[in-house]
Amino acid sequence: MHRVTLVDTDICFQQDETHDTLLRAGLSQGIGLPYECNSGGCGSCKFELLEGELEELWPDAPALTARDRKKGRKLACQCRALSDLVIRMRTDESCVPVHAPARQQAVLEARRDITPDIVEFRLRTESPAHFQPGQYAMLTLPGTSAPRAYSMSNLANDNGIWEFWIRRKPDGAISPALFDSFHPGDTLALDGPYGLAVLNTGSPRDVVCIAGGSGISPVLSIARGLLRSPELADRALHFFLGARTRADICGLDELAALPGFDTRVTTYIALSDASPDEGWEGATGFIHELVAKELGPRLAEHECYLAGPPPMVQATTRMLMLDHKVPQEQVHFDRFF
Repeated sequence: MHRVTLVDTDICFQQDETHDTLLRAGLSQGIGLPYECNSGGCGSCKFELLEGELEELWPDAPALTARDRKKGRKLACQCRALSDLVIRMRTDESCVPVHAPARQQAVLEARRDITPDIVEFRLRTESPAHFQPGQYAMLTLPGTSAPRAYSMSNLANDNGIWEFWIRRKPDGAISPALFDSFHPGDTLALDGPYGLAVLNTGSPRDVVCIAGGSGISPVLSIARGLLRSPELADRALHFFLGARTRADICGLDELAALPGFDTRVTTYIALSDASPDEGWEGATGFIHELVAKELGPRLAEHECYLAGPPPMVQATTRMLMLDHKVPQEQVHFDRFF
């Protein structure tokens, strides 16, 4: 066990063999360490090593620039202590976890095809599944080298059920093993919950959810949390789904089953690759374009939640914050790469 001390503060935490990185060790002990992607892409968890020895799990992580490396900056999500450490790293009260993440074994109970390339994986842990709508977990399959972040689509429960809508990526680090070799009864390591783009239950504003591809998983959790919370019963929901083709449309049945769907929810769909023989008569193009067309000047009156491929997230945040002046604190997403 190694002690990690944050210089110029009275904050310290322990890293032992159950914690694979400094970031996850600190968060598991309730320390508000800043982060987003948890996987080396965003750079939110940069720190400086002042004393001690550590192991860098991914020295070439893209979030570290040449300037960062010259100044000795490292990523807490990609470093593990080999001795007691003294580091310089900022903390943020908004990053203090509501539910401290923990690493545990999960068994696959069932899998269900959602679209031709999206599958729902239903996992169960012995401990309750406590998380906020919109959060994610780090999943590690036996035989794979590193965990991958996947968002839950369901809500917290005492039965230990974690549901993930995951898209197959043929060249992904874990996707081929997950889709081809992971069957009911098999186990993996689940570490979570993580993520800051969670349902803001204290906001009086109506909600806009924007999903692209498998980004529907956390956004569906947000919608479920909103519509199943009695204290949010006066909030309307605008649900935007971007898909490539008609076969990729998903989540509508799950939305329709939620209380208040008929009176509180408006759904919008845009297909980016619709072919003439599909008979699609709805919107075409990119989903952020449809959001702007439908809500435009009213967007600043809403809490906006979005998830999807990085280009979709970048285009959507630019549209929201630059084109329609939605305050940054009303735009919720976790950066993944």
